[in-house]
Parts: sequence; structure tokens; C-alpha cells
Amino acid sequence: MNPHLVSLRSLIPAVFLPVLVFETGMGALAPVLALSGRALGAGVGAAGLVLALLGVGQILGDVPAGALAARLGDRKAMLVASGVTAVTLTACALARSFWQLALAVTLTGASNAVFILARQSYLTEAVPTHLRARALSTLGGMSRVGAFAGPFLGAAVLTARPVRDIYWLALLCTAVTVLVLLAVPDVAEPAAPRGGKPVPVRAVLRDHRKVFRTLGLAVLLVGSVRATRQTVLPLWAEHLGLSPSSTSVVFGIAGLVDTLTFYPSGQVMDRAGRLWIAVPSMLVLGGAQAVLPLTRTLTELTVVAMLVGFGNGIGSGILMTLGADVAPPDTRSQFLGVWRLCADSGSAGGPLVVSAAASLGSLAAGISVMGAVGVAAAGALLRWVPRYSPFATTGAGRPPSPGRPVPAGRQAPPPRL
Repeated sequence: MNPHLVSLRSLIPAVFLPVLVFETGMGALAPVLALSGRALGAGVGAAGLVLALLGVGQILGDVPAGALAARLGDRKAMLVASGVTAVTLTACALARSFWQLALAVTLTGASNAVFILARQSYLTEAVPTHLRARALSTLGGMSRVGAFAGPFLGAAVLTARPVRDIYWLALLCTAVTVLVLLAVPDVAEPAAPRGGKPVPVRAVLRDHRKVFRTLGLAVLLVGSVRATRQTVLPLWAEHLGLSPSSTSVVFGIAGLVDTLTFYPSGQVMDRAGRLWIAVPSMLVLGGAQAVLPLTRTLTELTVVAMLVGFGNGIGSGILMTLGADVAPPDTRSQFLGVWRLCADSGSAGGPLVVSAAASLGSLAAGISVMGAVGVAAAGALLRWVPRYSPFATTGAGRPPSPGRPVPAGRQAPPPRL
């Protein structure tokens, strides 16, 4: 199929549906991973580590995920990732010690990295440039919807049932994902994996080191600010003395705003340019976190939480879109693996800054620092995105007329290194 005939609607069964189902299963896990550790006799600190290990596994899996997708192709890589996830989730459900659970959760995070990177790489190759941001923001939106809906589904399943049953729910979602992948063909045939010896990741790092040292740093900052929002909201709510139920409602409202704003961001990025979303997203997200320590009531906290959700939601897919803009065609999967490593490393580091500040007795200072990081991320994007993305402040154009070739001026030039 001509990739220029691909539409967002045609991507629903082949791309968005399996990601939604898979991420719903992963979303159901997040709230109860720590409880699962406690059920196996772990202390509070060790049980909290279980949730962190899901992110650690994703970091460890990012670069190998790119290499695997380059070797097998995106679709086969997704099937392999789903199969591995089925094994690791079974191991989680059957774990009899904390360390068995910890290892299985880490491997689950790694397989999750393969799954998401393979779909990102596929969309980068198969979707025409004029739909790129909308497709990738929708892909990010499916992850958000899954993360939002998963805990509610998990809560329904766990009513009067043991905590370990959440892993069987996630396993069922994974099995449904595999069935969808096998039953629904991709809307466009991506290029087959290239023959010969695959390009090693270290060569990709060497050839594109300037991109990773500059734009990669901006990506790391964005990832840190985004991840911190999930830490600062509940911590500050507890600081204000709010009940757990009130905190959950505030967090849910922020998640709802986040979920509802992903698609318009893709439209703006495609029609006006990437920076028109990237910079406002970081300014709103960073600014909202900076003023969070000024809140004193439930109402004030809810308003700021909604701003946090809005800032994060409008930025849905921005990192994937920028990665698609600058990824070299010959080593796309390996490049995107390192790209995701930058983002996921920031996601792991941001909450650590807040936690360290809180342990030193100044939670407000840690939150304010991350607010400043959001402003710094906006500045880094403003400086470096125009250097590498041809669509920084210019729309990606309209779809070509039937039978008419795509104008040469609209093709993305290779990134300047």
C-alpha cells in the first residue's frame, strides 16, 4: 500500500488497538506492584522498589529493543515482546519471594520497552510526514488511556480477590494483544529488515553523538519533568494533610485532563510545527509544578493538578515525533532505542531529585527545582529542535493529491550532525 494513502482511521485496528489493550494491562499493574511486594513479606521501602523496577527494566531494555527491532522487523519484535511479557507476568503471579517478583517485574519493563519502540519505529516509517505528529501523539494517547483505565479495571478484578490476580489480568490483556496482532495486518508494509550484519548501537552513538549531546539532553529534561508530576502531586497532597481518597480524586482529575488533550496537540504539531506544542507544554508543566508549593487548600491543589495534566497532555507524542523527525532511515530502530533511553533516564532521575529533597526536609524546594527544570527544558527545545527537525516551526504540509508525487521540499532532510 502507498504510505501516503494511510489514514489515522486505518491505523486503529493494526496499531492503536493493540497498544491500548497492552497498556491497559500494564496500567492495571502500576497501583498494586508495591502491594504485591508487601504480600510477599517485603518492607515498605523494598515494596516501593518494585514499582521503580518496572522503569528500570524499561531503561535496560531501550537500547536492546532498538537492536532487536532492526534485526527482526517491527511486527516480529512486537510479537516476541508480547511472548516474553506473557512469561514474565506468569512468573510475577507465581513468585514466592520478593526477589523472584523483582526479577520478573524488571524483565516485564524490558519487554514493554521492545513493544512500544517497535510500534514507534513502524509508525515513523509507514505514516506519511503530514500525519506523523497526529499518529505519534495518538500512540502516546493510547498509553495514557491505558494507564488511566487500567487501575479501574484492576480495582474491579481485585474486589475480594488476592493481589496476585492482577498479573492474570495483565496476562489476559497481553494474550488479546497477540491475537489482534496476528489477526489484523499492518496497513502498510514496512521495509523488511536489511540483510547483512546489523549496524551496532555504538556506531549509531558515534555517528550521531552531537544529536544526543544536545537534543538528547533536552529529551532527558523533558522526561524528568513529566515523570516528576506523578510524584509531586501525591506527596504535596499528603503534606497538606489531605486524605488518601481526596488525593486519589485529584490525581484522577489530572489524569483525565491529560488523557483528553492528546489529539489536538498532534494537529498543531503537524500544521504549525513541533515547537508550538513542545515549548508551551514544558512551560505549563514546569510552571504548574513551580507554583504547587504555594497551594494550601484542596481546591487550589485541584486547579494546579489540572494545569499539570493539561501541560503533560498537550505534549503527548512530542518526543516520539521529534525522534521520528531526526532518526536516520538506515538505522532508525537503533537510533530510537537510544532516543528512548534518554527520555526514560530522565523519567527515572526526576522523581529521585524530589525524593532526595524531601528526605533532606524540603519537599517544596525539590518541587520548585523541577519546575525550573521544566523552564530549562523549554529553553533547550527552543534552541536545539530547529537545528535538527525540519518541522520545528513549520507544518509538515498537506497530503499530496492522488497521482501526484510528494513535493521534494516537504521531504525531511537528513539531520545536521
